[in-house]
Amino acid sequence: MTSCHDPTVPGEPRSWTSVALDTAASMTQSFHPLKNICAHLNGLHVYSDDPTRHVETTHYCSHHTEDMRQCILYDGPGPNARLIGVEYMITEKLFKDLPPEEKKYWHSHVYEAKSGMLIMPKPATMPGPIWDAAELQEMEQVVHLYGKTIHLWQVDRGDTLPLGEPKLMMSFTSPTQLPTAALQDRDERYSTDYLKKRELRKDLPEPEMDELADGWVKGRGIRFEGVEVPVKGSPADSDRLGGEPKTAA
Repeated sequence: MTSCHDPTVPGEPRSWTSVALDTAASMTQSFHPLKNICAHLNGLHVYSDDPTRHVETTHYCSHHTEDMRQCILYDGPGPNARLIGVEYMITEKLFKDLPPEEKKYWHSHVYEAKSGMLIMPKPATMPGPIWDAAELQEMEQVVHLYGKTIHLWQVDRGDTLPLGEPKLMMSFTSPTQLPTAALQDRDERYSTDYLKKRELRKDLPEPEMDELADGWVKGRGIRFEGVEVPVKGSPADSDRLGGEPKTAA
């Protein structure tokens, strides 16, 4: 349990009492969902409603089944990393049965995997060729997946707290969209090279994805807006319905 303080986030530094309580909790409580995390990925997400903005995102993922994964998203891999969102990944087998209205929230991973943009950060002690082979096996699966990603903290605009509405995120789908400067910066920090990754992955399959996914590429961005509505069963809801508030049976 770290006692580090993040000066970029408002609030007092953690007290020794807080650190001691957290340390005791970490030694006595179980964290089973977190212990199921089995993959660490890094890639770029683009805003569905504003493709001029993107966020480098660290993923920690677990597998529910062969067809469904879930990922916790951070703004980095360090001890003070900020939790910025979640991503769910599913196979085509599950995606094809989704209603059309749902499919618009999902994006493909074809270009993300084949371009070298998505990586599994290599442990320092792992030989490069061995890691490249393991990473290639992972990408052979990821290239077929659809993702649904929500960000809650807009760190790219300097927010020190998670402010505003949730944001639907997408993935880049072609080289003309790719922010190469951001990728080069990422590669330098992780001692990797997306162009070399792209060459290693050139023979990955390129599955045809559902036309309702990746809507931002077709000009169909999604923006969540905080609309106030009458609470179900409240007097305001009764006025809206023109009668007595309805209660659950």
